[in-house]
Amino acid sequence: MIRLSLLSVIFLVSISLIIYGSSSSSIINPSKAKQVSWKPRAFVYEGFLTEEECNHLVSLAKSELKRSAVADNVSGKSKLSEVRTSSGMFISKGKDPIVAGIEDKIAMWTFLPKENGEDMQVLKYEHGQKYDPHYDYFTDKVNIARGGHRMATVLMYLSDVAKGGETVFPSAEESPRHKSSTSDDDLSECAKKGIAVKPRKGDALLFFSLHPSAIPDPSSLHGGCPVIEGEKWSATKWIHVDSFDKTVGEVGGSCTDENENCERWAALGECTKNAEYMVGTQQLAGYCRRSCKIC
Repeated sequence: MIRLSLLSVIFLVSISLIIYGSSSSSIINPSKAKQVSWKPRAFVYEGFLTEEECNHLVSLAKSELKRSAVADNVSGKSKLSEVRTSSGMFISKGKDPIVAGIEDKIAMWTFLPKENGEDMQVLKYEHGQKYDPHYDYFTDKVNIARGGHRMATVLMYLSDVAKGGETVFPSAEESPRHKSSTSDDDLSECAKKGIAVKPRKGDALLFFSLHPSAIPDPSSLHGGCPVIEGEKWSATKWIHVDSFDKTVGEVGGSCTDENENCERWAALGECTKNAEYMVGTQQLAGYCRRSCKIC
């Protein structure tokens, strides 16, 4: 019979706690995921992110925020629009251990490959700012060329919001088994126009923009309600039907600007601050190569 001294037991317990503490944030507990709707398929995972993870994403984004844009339905180019009035920025994949850990959790929860995901976008909504109802799948051929349609979206709430800021699905059908934990009194008028999810720090919303047959799902129409009190921070991971990391075209292609705002952004120093978008990488040409004077 093997006898362990008290000191040995304490040592083993300490090691176990260290190991558990380093990996516990990556553990997925299915019981924390609640169904919101079946049309579209939408689920909320309560406490998906830890306090540390939420605060870390906000700290990475604060100094890099700029006005959010939308994709043009015909050309696929980014453009400013009153449809979307938030500010945001992108965090590159695997930027640091915390970001990489969050990406691992997303892959484990969704059962979708990490390479199918875009860079994570962190958004800040101040008083009155919103995102009108829209689809996450594309209608232009430009964006579909890289990774195909966005099939799923994971929207992580990085802060509580005193009032407003809900994510609303105007065309959704509520599941008869789903009982909302939020009373109508807690929701804004915007949120009462459909099935809504109230932002709570650490929670994550997963919804699918395509049917299992890969056909776009019109019921996935969704919007971000105006913030009425406080401010809203969130992080979005869009996941495509195919790898988003594949090379599309040659970097050395024609020397043109793909966005009408390129010259203005270049004058503001975005060629350096946002080089991946403006200039590009070895795998993908940037959108403002001419204004950044690299060709």
